[in-house]
Amino acid sequence: MRLTSESSLTEDDVDLFARLLAAHQEKLYRVAYRMAGHHEDAQDLLQDALLEAYRSFKKFQRGTYFDKWLYRIMTNTFIDRQRHKKRVGRIDSLDTPAAGADDGEISAREIPDWTEEPSRRVLHDEFGEPVQKSLNQLKPDFRMVLILSDVEEFSYEEIAEMLNIPIGTVRSRLHRARDMMRQTLTPLGTNK
Repeated sequence: MRLTSESSLTEDDVDLFARLLAAHQEKLYRVAYRMAGHHEDAQDLLQDALLEAYRSFKKFQRGTYFDKWLYRIMTNTFIDRQRHKKRVGRIDSLDTPAAGADDGEISAREIPDWTEEPSRRVLHDEFGEPVQKSLNQLKPDFRMVLILSDVEEFSYEEIAEMLNIPIGTVRSRLHRARDMMRQTLTPLGTNK
């Protein structure tokens, strides 16, 4: 992400934002990927969250945790995107011809191959497809709590602060998210 100076940010602010982003970029992408479930969607989510963070950087309290502040922005961005998807509701099938194709003419759709991308390989090897599919079935609120707790290893107090919810809600959502994951990952939904 290339940072440009806006009138509201000083050069020192832009430099600080860039340094903080560089220090946390891998972790932020990992969380975005777990939330979105796909490389392209994770990149879009992270980019939108970073743009919002950059615009709001004057509100960031120096001396606090940049990653936690950004997780809150990313969570809100993700939930907003989910709501928008529900309203839009239309997704084009890859089996239908691309817009603008003449009658009888099939225009090719190009789909990028991300299988050789190192970060995707590592994420796939670490978590596996079944875990990501199960994670994708969780509601965004449950998914984010589970990711922050079990993947990023934040404490309940930290998660409560990041998401601006009570600790009891964190515990409840985490318990329910783990239970839902267990049900979808255990063969035929039975616990052993």
